[in-house]
Amino acid sequence: MQNPINITAIQHIGIPVTDITNSQAFYERLGFANVMQAGFIDGGKPGTCVMMQRGEMIIELYQLPEPALSEIRTRKNGHIDHVAFNVRDIDEAFTTIQQAGFTIIEPEPVFLQFWANGCKYFNITGPDGERLEFNQIL
Repeated sequence: MQNPINITAIQHIGIPVTDITNSQAFYERLGFANVMQAGFIDGGKPGTCVMMQRGEMIIELYQLPEPALSEIRTRKNGHIDHVAFNVRDIDEAFTTIQQAGFTIIEPEPVFLQFWANGCKYFNITGPDGERLEFNQIL
């Protein structure tokens, strides 16, 4: 089946956050940098958007104004479940993340029989409960 839409890559992933300053600091600890920040209006009230970039990866953090912000705090669905990052060495990444004091979900990298030779991954949690997966395809 031919796809007429010329999609070449993910441009960015948007994550709604409850505290833009806290979330920005969290992603900076992962090596992302604020490359753009802008305000926007939602429901007549100001919100904030920050584009965080590391290499070719971009994560958009956005904080909605009240009352929409309170909906994010209580919403149980509609959030990003996880964002996965490729890593060259899963064990090295695990040690580095552990030493940096991030909250790691798994006690060690987990093997899955995906791809030709499998993969190993682990997840950490962000300030709003989003999961960030670190994954090495073996």
